[in-house]
Amino acid sequence: MERIPILKVGECLLVTIQVDMHDQLAMALEEDLTSKIVSTGARGVLIDISSLEIVDSFIGRMLNNIASVSRILDADTVVTGMRPAVAITLVELGLSLPGVKTALNVDRGLAMIDASRRDGVDMAETDDDDGAGTADLDDADRRG
Repeated sequence: MERIPILKVGECLLVTIQVDMHDQLAMALEEDLTSKIVSTGARGVLIDISSLEIVDSFIGRMLNNIASVSRILDADTVVTGMRPAVAITLVELGLSLPGVKTALNVDRGLAMIDASRRDGVDMAETDDDDGAGTADLDDADRRG
């Protein structure tokens, strides 16, 4: 069965999704990631979707599920590399992805996780008032 690689980068896990997701692959990723968070003690999960040109409601739900499971296991989740068309599609589908933070690239995502851990801030508590689940990248840059 096909698997998505999970790399350890410092205290974070990096997942780069470069293939079309289907139900079995998404469930395998969630299981693999959960096990890896526990076995490595990872404090953050970066999911790079820069290779994806299209994201549907299934991918949106999968990202939200991964963020929820990671949060329960005390790891922050940041989705990186989202293309403008993907962001527009998610909004049009009505998927605000609460609890899922975003960053333009992996470097900024790492900085967000490092800053939140260093400052003792739970990234889930920093949601904007509109519930969009986005983070203020400028704050992460100033702290990092």
